[in-house]
Amino acid sequence: MNSLISADNTWVLWAFLCGWAAISIVLEQKYNWASKITGAIIALIGALVLSNLKIIPTESPVYDNVWSYVVPLAITLLLYQCNIKKIWKESGKLLIIFFLSAAGTMIGAIVGFKLLQGKIPYLAEVAAMMTGSYIGGGANFAAMSAAFDTPGDVVSATVVSDNLLMALYFFILIAIPSMSFFRKHFLHPHVDEVEGQEIKEGETAASSYWTHKDISLKDLALSIGSAFVIVAVSTSIASFLSSAIPTSNAFLSILNTLFGNQYLIITTVTMICASIFSNFFSNLGGAQEIGTYLIYIFFVVIGVPASIQSIIMNSPLLLVFCFVVVLINMLVTFICAKLFKFNLEEAILASNACIGGPTTAAAMAVSKGWTKLIAPIMLIGTLGYVIGNYCGIIVGNFLM
Repeated sequence: MNSLISADNTWVLWAFLCGWAAISIVLEQKYNWASKITGAIIALIGALVLSNLKIIPTESPVYDNVWSYVVPLAITLLLYQCNIKKIWKESGKLLIIFFLSAAGTMIGAIVGFKLLQGKIPYLAEVAAMMTGSYIGGGANFAAMSAAFDTPGDVVSATVVSDNLLMALYFFILIAIPSMSFFRKHFLHPHVDEVEGQEIKEGETAASSYWTHKDISLKDLALSIGSAFVIVAVSTSIASFLSSAIPTSNAFLSILNTLFGNQYLIITTVTMICASIFSNFFSNLGGAQEIGTYLIYIFFVVIGVPASIQSIIMNSPLLLVFCFVVVLINMLVTFICAKLFKFNLEEAILASNACIGGPTTAAAMAVSKGWTKLIAPIMLIGTLGYVIGNYCGIIVGNFLM
């Protein structure tokens, strides 16, 4: 069934994405209930509901453009305040919990396979694909589907299941910092810092954080202009390195995956610029505000592909398998975080970086106001693209 708004109705779809992102921010800053839910969840749920009611399409070039252009610009703008020396000190702990979370994904894939073996065709191949995807990202999913020669219909059904589960997963993950159980059993310094800000009567936590600032036309021009330049240079570098570095052996393949990844290069180039020219970038008004708004557009897009009808008709057991993998990833991540004294925010973002990738982890850090963790989780999350293929191949071959 076609949607009310067609996939090629570019202006209307952009109006929806930008308009609903704006409404989500307004609700979050105006009403306490919305501030507690967070604008990110409101953005995601609105898109999920409208796509399942067939009002907006589940696929469109407009959504692809958000991934291709909006997300890189948002990441760049949000890294203008980064101090590379502080990040270097703060990234070590996140790296450890990220690797533990990746191990949780591998365990989850094996457990899910044992529980559903014989009930889902090509389950070993699916386990390999989801291991790669839930440690790295979409590129690893594609690589594993090709490596294990998985049939196209199985790949498509798995993608649909993954999309719906991702929407539910982000909803739960964003809600966790507000749950009393997790607050009681984990340290949460970044949550405390955000909540410790003085909230005036009639304001919400979100509106208190995003206070009015003096932003000039020159600030906006330099923020946006420099972001486009940095993204253009970074993607050119990544494209060059990807084509220049051969993949003839395992070591070179790792280098190709690492240095050919545009998000890693964008993060690295932006942090270098922000560190060398700190006086310029740290004083640019509006960069954080523009970047955050762009990230909210990204949250709207996350909710769009989750087709509940397709899951029910075509692949309910695949959804169960993906659920088992994600559940065990979260259990391993939070249990290890408790045992090794990681804080709640580190556990949440490590699991997010594995399951959703560095972009969604950074987006969540932005939506929660955990600004000190944005750059570290982006850097560490990109390592998932490197190790995801190896973990997927290990799991796939072990199960076959």
